[in-house]
Parts: sequence; C-alpha cells; structure tokens
Amino acid sequence: MNTPTSSLNTTQKKRARKAALSSFIGAVVDWYDFLLYGIVAALVFKQQFFPNIDPTMGTLAAFATFGVGFLFRPLGGIVFGHFGDKLGRKKMLFLTVFLMGGATVLIGFLPTYSQIGWWAPVLLVTLRAIQGFAVGGEWGGAALTAVENAPKTQKAFYSSGVQVGYGVGLMLASGCVSLIILCIGEDDFRDWGWRIPFLASIILVAFAVWIRSDQDESLEFKQHQKQVHQVQEKKSRFPIIQAIQHNPKGFFYIIALRLAELLSMYLVTTFALNYSTEKLHMPSQLFLNISLMVGAISCFSIPFFAMIADRFGRRRMCIMGGLIGAVTAFPFFLALQSGSIGWLIVLSILLANLAHDMVVSVHQPIFTELFGTEYRYSGAGVGYQLASIVGGGFTPFIATGLIFLAHGHWILVAIYLTAGCLLTAIVAARMKGQVSSKIIHPPRVD
Repeated sequence: MNTPTSSLNTTQKKRARKAALSSFIGAVVDWYDFLLYGIVAALVFKQQFFPNIDPTMGTLAAFATFGVGFLFRPLGGIVFGHFGDKLGRKKMLFLTVFLMGGATVLIGFLPTYSQIGWWAPVLLVTLRAIQGFAVGGEWGGAALTAVENAPKTQKAFYSSGVQVGYGVGLMLASGCVSLIILCIGEDDFRDWGWRIPFLASIILVAFAVWIRSDQDESLEFKQHQKQVHQVQEKKSRFPIIQAIQHNPKGFFYIIALRLAELLSMYLVTTFALNYSTEKLHMPSQLFLNISLMVGAISCFSIPFFAMIADRFGRRRMCIMGGLIGAVTAFPFFLALQSGSIGWLIVLSILLANLAHDMVVSVHQPIFTELFGTEYRYSGAGVGYQLASIVGGGFTPFIATGLIFLAHGHWILVAIYLTAGCLLTAIVAARMKGQVSSKIIHPPRVD
C-alpha cells in the first residue's frame, strides 16, 4: 500500500522525468539548427554567399556570419529571461523552438549571391541573428525546467539531458549532411543539396512542440510566485538587474567555466572541418564522421559524468575536464598536421568526450544555483550566452585569424585552446564556498 510520502515521491519523479525529456527534446532541435549552420558554413557558404573575395577572407566572412548568431544570444537571454522570470519558463520555451525552427527553414529557401547579389549575405546574417536570439532563450529555460524539477541529490543527472541534446543535435546535423553528401556527391551538395537539412528542421520542430505541450511549469517557480503574492513583492524591477546586483561575480564564473567546453567543441568540429579540408586537403567526410562519433558518445558520457558529479563533486568534474583539455590541445593539432586518423580519433574523444563532456555535465546546477529563483532565468541565461560570445561563436573566426597570423601554422590556435582550458580548471578550483541565492539556499556546488 502506497503511503502519502511514497505517492508524493512518485509524483515528483514523474514530474522530474517529464521536465528532463522536454528540456532534452527542445535542446536537440535548437542545437541541430544552430550547429547545422556551422557545418554548412565551413563547407558551402564561402562559395554560395561570398564568392567574389579572397578565399581566406571568404572563410573569415563565412565564420563571421556563424559568430553573429552568438552576438544575439545574450539579447535572447535578456528578453526571454525577463519574461521567463516574470511569466514562467514554459511559455518562453514554446517561443524559442518556433523562432529557431522558422529561421532555419527560411535559410533553406534563401537565394544565393549569384541570384540576388549582396542581399543574400545580408539575409543570411539576419536569419542567423534570429537563430542566436532564439537559442539565447532556450538554454536558460531548458536548464531551469530540468534543475528546478529534479530531486535535490540528482540535479546534475536530471539536467544533463540539456547537454545531451547538444550531442544529439550535433550527431543529427553531421549525420544529415554526411548522408546527403554520400547520396548526391559534394558538388551537388554545394550547389543545392545543402538546403535539404535546413528544410528538414520543420520535422524536429513539430515533434518538440508536441512534447512541450504536455510540460509542467517549474515547481520552484510556482512556489516563488506564491511567495510573491503573499508578501506583495514589487515586480517592477528587471530580473537581470537583480542578478547583477546580487551576484556580479556569477557572470565571470560562468564565462570562465564554459571556456574549456566552447573552445574544445568548436575547434574539434567547425574549425577542424574547415582547416582539414582547405589547408590539409583531407576529405570532408573525416571530420563529419568524427562529429558523428563524439556526438554519439556524448549521449552516454554526459549523463555518466553528471551522475558521478552528483556523488563526488561538481567542481572536481570541471577541474578534471579543464586539465584534460589543456593537456590534449597540442597533441590534437600535431595529429591533425600529420594526418594520423587513428590519433585524431583518440584525441578528438579526449577533447570532446572527456574534457568537454566532463565540464558541461555539471553546468546546469552550478550556473542556475548562482542566482535566486526570481532572477535565475535572466542571470544564468545571460551569463551562459555572454560566455558563448567570448569563447564560442567567434572561436572558428579567431582560430582562422590566428592561422593567418602564424602564416598557416596551428601553434597559436593550440595555445588559445590550452589557455582557455587552464582558466576553466583554475576558476573551478577557486570557487569553493560560493554562496548562491539569498532566498533559496541550495547545496554547495562542490
């Protein structure tokens, strides 16, 4: 016979699983759309949208449009975070999926430079900005929905689906591009086949909307809303201002802790894909397959590391991931230069599935618990997206510029990756004892 307590625990676990699934599915859609752009930009956009400029400058221009999406992510974090903190997480998560999917499908219909001239890259940048704005609101809402509904001792594990969604999105984007190239060849893919994976996004969007239609609002948010009504708290203040006032250091912590994640993933996937094909004349299929591989492994490694972190410490997982990334940086580029496929596979796994996955497995609970419930969507979301600008969106662009400065050599890029990973490890080591919300006092992050 079930006791009231056991029934309550069952209800809580059901709610937690539903929230985790909803966050995971939404993350898959948004990351498929967002990462697909980077893959196609590395292979196609230079020819289709910037054909009349120097090849190196064309690559820089293509990667610059990739980076534009990251510039608009903090704006999305501010806008969606504001209304998410005021009105609830669920409503905002519907909007992010619709915006991201709509922009992605429109890219699939976009005329090229040869058809409408400079209007083509202008429209491309506009749609990329909309993608960035949408994904800027997605992470905060998805992470909060999962963390705030999760059992107290399993917050990293239950919220890890947000980051597993990244791996699945990467796998779907890489797999879709790879399959189309295999079916129609690289020439036809560059001419017209690149549009297919963008148009296919509408299927994922429809599925995400169906899943999220049955999503519950966050329990912590509901409890906070009751407190607000009871004490008649004034709601005129902007949540992002409250987040800055209560924990300004939290934004720096988020940026630093994300560097190992962002640099490792975007250098292994987007930059290495372009560098290996353009400079080293390797087949594009190699890094597409590597992206597929690391995406598949992450579906298991991220929840595994999150489960370990819940038991033995989240900060420790960040420290280990940062150190592994720093140690692996130079060997990865040495293997890339030598063309050793075996070592490239091993070192890509070390960078993407150990360094990257260890760090991201604990981001959700660490970042969200730096801020109070009433301004958490804004604080964690905006901090997360600011980090995406510093260490993510322009990483392929910066890496290409560093290659140019080093006259084609990769050494500056390896130093760039090493420094970012070391900073993540150092900051994680110094975070012990950080206080989060002044209203709700969650467990310490270590």
